[in-house]
Amino acid sequence: MKVEKLVEIINSDFYTGVPDSQLKALCNYLMDRYGIDPKHHMIAANEGNCTALAAGYHLATGRIPVVYMQNSGEGNMINPVASLLNDKVYAIPVIFIVGWRGEPGIHDEPQHIYQGEVTVKLLEDMDVATFIIGKETTDDEVIRAMDDFKKLLAAGKNVAFVIRKGALTDAPTVEYKNDNAMVREEIIQHIVKASGEDPVISTTGKASRELFEIRTANCQSHKYDFLTVGSMGHSSSIALGVAINKPEQRIWCIDGDGAVLMHMGSMAVIGANKPKNLIHIVINNGAHETVGGMPTVAGMIDLVAIAKACGYPNAACVDNFDDLDRELELAKGRNELSLIEVKCSIGAREDLGRPTTSALQNKLIFMEYLQSC
Repeated sequence: MKVEKLVEIINSDFYTGVPDSQLKALCNYLMDRYGIDPKHHMIAANEGNCTALAAGYHLATGRIPVVYMQNSGEGNMINPVASLLNDKVYAIPVIFIVGWRGEPGIHDEPQHIYQGEVTVKLLEDMDVATFIIGKETTDDEVIRAMDDFKKLLAAGKNVAFVIRKGALTDAPTVEYKNDNAMVREEIIQHIVKASGEDPVISTTGKASRELFEIRTANCQSHKYDFLTVGSMGHSSSIALGVAINKPEQRIWCIDGDGAVLMHMGSMAVIGANKPKNLIHIVINNGAHETVGGMPTVAGMIDLVAIAKACGYPNAACVDNFDDLDRELELAKGRNELSLIEVKCSIGAREDLGRPTTSALQNKLIFMEYLQSC
């Protein structure tokens, strides 16, 4: 189905969401048509944030908003759907567009398998009516589904179009770039050199994939790393939990700007606890690169000031490798909680692979290594 046709059928003038590779056609269409425009299109920090933004839009205008997301974001939107939107509460109508990663029968990465199995069930359990759009779905079928949805929306209920892989087509080409010079894979190579045999917790997406390939290229064991392939935004909390319980062992967290934004409250918790053995590195390219490159707001905020306000005793921002290496060594030597923000370009190797070990294998060898530290 052509993405422009879906937008025409839905006929909403406000979209907010968290980008998803399965919805890249929609994301590119919205960026091409609106860019980032608070009146028409906003990329939010997480899916609950999107849902609340949509509610505010409806309260102010009386019109129907659209929230788009990967199905992994259903967990973030459940609370506002149940306690804000539901017709037993405020009866605020919203149209959701959900990218169906891990659809049963379609090969996908391990973090998507269970989420894919329960995607539709979760929506239905939340009293969100669903219609699935696949490659063979016709425009007329979507029009009829939208006609049915309009009756539900008028009653203050919520509805969702669930998008199968490859279902949306004819997206405009949008180039995502910034002016930063440092490449993320090279940044991680410098972190790996500095961290030595210390445990590393890395965030979801290409950062963990690059870390895995760097270890392989260096002929190093993967036991040092916990690859947080799912649960976006939680790698720093995982690292905090490890650091508190292994106080004599230095712990490194490789984070991303989109992940930090998604659950920024974790920085307040880290700053309040001040684990002396934690080094928190945020690679900031101002983009949701792993799912297509759509922008985050991280290029317009001061992460160093935020970290210091949250209680981090040390925080610095670097944009070149000399400064990065100096800050890595300073963080290693001070035995105090540190944050390093690294300004990064957008882009990765076309042939970047994925971990060849399972998530369970990763957990077991990492836990065994932690026990030996």
